[in-house]
Amino acid sequence: MRFRFPILARLLSAAVALSVANTPVSAQRAPFSTYLEQVAAKARSEGVSESTIERMLSGLTPNERVMALDSDNAPSTGSNRGFPPMAPYLETHNTASRIAAGRRMYNQVQPLAAEVQRRYGVPPEVLLAIWGHETNYGSYKGNFDLARSLATLAWEGRRRELFERELIDLLKIADRGVPRSQLVGSWAGAFGNPQFLPSVYLRLAVDGDGDGAADIWNSEADTLNSIANYFRDAGWRPGQPWAVRAYVPNSVNRAALESSVNAPVCPRVHVRHSRWMTVREWKQLGVIPRAPIADDAMVALFEPDGPAAPGYLLTQNYRVILEYNCSNYYAMSVGLLSDEIAR
Repeated sequence: MRFRFPILARLLSAAVALSVANTPVSAQRAPFSTYLEQVAAKARSEGVSESTIERMLSGLTPNERVMALDSDNAPSTGSNRGFPPMAPYLETHNTASRIAAGRRMYNQVQPLAAEVQRRYGVPPEVLLAIWGHETNYGSYKGNFDLARSLATLAWEGRRRELFERELIDLLKIADRGVPRSQLVGSWAGAFGNPQFLPSVYLRLAVDGDGDGAADIWNSEADTLNSIANYFRDAGWRPGQPWAVRAYVPNSVNRAALESSVNAPVCPRVHVRHSRWMTVREWKQLGVIPRAPIADDAMVALFEPDGPAAPGYLLTQNYRVILEYNCSNYYAMSVGLLSDEIAR
């Protein structure tokens, strides 16, 4: 299973502006062991115990595979044109088996999911769609040693500030008593059912079952509460859909509706959305929503595969999904999977 950059995508895009463009992989300023001593000193100053530092950092070596994967996934700074079609992506990610598994999980956790929705306002099908996309409902969470991966990415230097912070936060998680054997995940440092980064775990992971630990690896309650807490923190608006499919007549002048806002984060994602208008204003142009949505809701038009293919009116909640992974392909597939799970 290919791991994208769950949650990390938005951070990476912002980090690009703070780093030197095209920094080579050979940018390490010190031997790996010397760099880890520097990390240990910083972790020690933030209260991490000596035993945890020794347990987590001792004997580490750079992971060449991680550096290769990081190089392959460098954020694009190229043209805004030439987007691959979305339909093949959706066919690959929203498979019949993934939809069926999501519906089974929905039935399995229904009372729990209803309680989570009451607490956070996020529909259970959206939480399950995230879980399904990230780890196929927990069936594969990654097997990279997180300490080694994050130490490699920090030492490599292209985004040292970002990954060093994640490494120290991982040490803090280990200091809470999480065993080293459990601290495995994606090559980019994300872990557990929802693929949280260490900093996100420390800030937003929730002990949903009241056992004293936020176990996003094994607990359904902790997983669903934690994803919902992330969405609430990102600005999810209860009672509003992520998007609605819409009929868009050929008479609509798409060029006149292009957004003039230059997004500071993930510009290739947002450049594909129209300017924001109320549903009422879209209706006046002949655009007809195919599902209920309030006339005063602010939405943007998105036609992933052009005017001849389905169009969608995106709400603020679509942007919340983008906070999880800043990719239109990801956000659309999560939204559409959630619709299928709830169907």
